[in-house]
Amino acid sequence: MPLIVLGLNHKTAPVDIRERLTFGPDVIVAALRTLLEQSSADEAVIVSTCNRTEIYCATADGRDIEAPVRTWLGQFHGIEPQLFAQHLYAHKDRDAVTHLFKVACGLDSMVLGEPQILGQVKGAFKTACEAGGSGRLLGRLFQCTFAVAKQVRTDTAIGSSPVSVAFAAVSLARQIFSDLSKQTALLVGAGETVELAARHLHQHGIGRIIVANRTVERAHRLAVQFDGYAIALTELASHLPEADIVVSSTASPLPVLGKGTVERALKQRRHRPMFMVDIAVPRDIEPEVGQLRDVYLYTVDDLQGVVDEGMRSRNHAAEQAVEIIDLHCEEFMAWVRSLDAVSLIQHYRARAECVRDEALSRAARQLAAGKPPNEVMRHLAYLLTNKLLHEPSVRLRQAGREGQSELLDAANELFQLSQGQDSGRR
Repeated sequence: MPLIVLGLNHKTAPVDIRERLTFGPDVIVAALRTLLEQSSADEAVIVSTCNRTEIYCATADGRDIEAPVRTWLGQFHGIEPQLFAQHLYAHKDRDAVTHLFKVACGLDSMVLGEPQILGQVKGAFKTACEAGGSGRLLGRLFQCTFAVAKQVRTDTAIGSSPVSVAFAAVSLARQIFSDLSKQTALLVGAGETVELAARHLHQHGIGRIIVANRTVERAHRLAVQFDGYAIALTELASHLPEADIVVSSTASPLPVLGKGTVERALKQRRHRPMFMVDIAVPRDIEPEVGQLRDVYLYTVDDLQGVVDEGMRSRNHAAEQAVEIIDLHCEEFMAWVRSLDAVSLIQHYRARAECVRDEALSRAARQLAAGKPPNEVMRHLAYLLTNKLLHEPSVRLRQAGREGQSELLDAANELFQLSQGQDSGRR
């Protein structure tokens, strides 16, 4: 099978190498076209994200194009191949199919089971189609990939369990507040964990998001991504009564929320419950806040147990996903193997049709010359039978003389000759 994937990811290459070999949306169409021109690939799809760059190529005649693709990759980015060669991996044929299935299902991601990669793979395939890079083989492969990923999402719990502190925090919030669309979240800090929490909250339909940070400009950059608004850290106490959910993760050496501030906020809220998550180390929220009624306070240690359990659940789901992947991989490979038979059948039928057309033409001339139709029909039947069976008969006799029992057995199986003999005897 003429299929190869050449790539690198967060496991094999540091970020500075990944950055230099990425394909942005403004260049990927041009990249696909030059790849097809310069590498001798007949089909190509490029998957490029912050954590991976992968080039999927297929050829009609099965030639090895790994070296040309490596050369093209370096030339396109203006990098000497020896600078990134050690970070590349190459998978061919069945291994390439399995790899793509795992990538799309989130089994090869930094966060096991993360769903964003499937959308990125779909986008890459769509771009390849628009650029003329996808043909029969890759078209079938990527459609199968999307079906496999859908089944894995449906039949396993690969994406349902929290495997990050931010995800765990939002999962707990959803348990406490069944309808997040009516709730307000106050996020303290603007770092990676807070951004991830904001993303999860937004995806689950949170009503409002407020971002508080020492630098208001940074808070604003984060808030606008999720239709929220920003406040300064000094405004925290005045906005706290609005918050049903508080997620805090700053680098402050001292708590930014004390027991007294939270008590006053609860009075203004008329003791409506407040869910608070302190992800910071050292802590942002005084431990005594957890003693207050109507406050559900969780620290990073409390959430770690949820994360560990979620990881165990996803690992189990990943094992189930691999079983699904193996099954569909074999189905795809069976389809690929059938392509050789399709080509053979087409050639065989074309030859038979040529014999038929020649025999019909001769019969038409005989009829035009006045020969009796019955005689012409008998001659036509004889001619067709003789022409179609002559070469196979000669080859079978030769196989018998040379003791090629495998060929004789194959012919017997192909034409069901034993079955025909049995029918004749009956």
